[in-house]
Amino acid sequence: MQSIKNWLMAFRPKTLTACLVPIVVATALVKALHLPIDTDVVILALLASFFIQIGTNLVNDAVDFKKGADTEKRIGPQRVTQSGLFTYRQVMIGAAICFLLAVVCGVPLVMKGGTAILVIGILSVLMGYAYTMGPIPLAYFGLGDLFVILFFGLIAVMGVFFLHTHMWTFPSFWLGLQIGFHATVLIAINNLRDADQDRHVNKKTLAVRMGKSFARYEIAFLSLAPFVMNYYWWTEGFKAATLIPLLALPLALLVIKNIFQTEPSSVYNKYLGQSALLHLVFGLLLSLGFFIE
Repeated sequence: MQSIKNWLMAFRPKTLTACLVPIVVATALVKALHLPIDTDVVILALLASFFIQIGTNLVNDAVDFKKGADTEKRIGPQRVTQSGLFTYRQVMIGAAICFLLAVVCGVPLVMKGGTAILVIGILSVLMGYAYTMGPIPLAYFGLGDLFVILFFGLIAVMGVFFLHTHMWTFPSFWLGLQIGFHATVLIAINNLRDADQDRHVNKKTLAVRMGKSFARYEIAFLSLAPFVMNYYWWTEGFKAATLIPLLALPLALLVIKNIFQTEPSSVYNKYLGQSALLHLVFGLLLSLGFFIE
């Protein structure tokens, strides 16, 4: 039983909203446009996304320990490799299994969506691995933020929308950018929290490259931009989708206030949870607005 709990901790369940939200909002947009929804797409896309996210988390857990980024001085949440709960090999095998399951779930999606979905699926698995592994690990070169915007925002939303409709559209692009911005708040807070430790192991995140002040303003921009961008939905006639997500604005302001008033420490783990909640609540409220249009 304890082993199961340890694996669940390694999966980092709080980060899995980054998989759920793009699929829900993309499907809600399909509904708002009065186009047919494919239930199989929703289920398979959720499973594939969860497995890719978990696999990415496991690779990150193992590799950060091996490269010295996670030590006993870590102020972030407990990591299973660093704490000795599992070996590097066990965690990497777990990651490989997750990526394999993602491929299995992705095969029916490729049959529905064709070459474009095949390319997206292959890139998603490869980039999940390359986030901390390979000759140019994205997280170690300051590319993690861009990775999240692309794969947990634009590609996720546009890909699911395409699977439902077989169309690439500007509305799905705009929606993907909104969701990607909020998903990136999580990694930006994570990198700000770990900036001093990352600097010592040459992990050049944006917080390390550009400094903590830049990281704080990046978080503020990423938190607020989706609310400003919501005006687009008003011009498209989606009044409910424009207004209902404003209920999440106080949470965004709280995240920003906390980041600017507090120096990086273990309390940032709480702020990370708040940012995950912001991503989830904004996405669900926006989806609700689309569903009732």
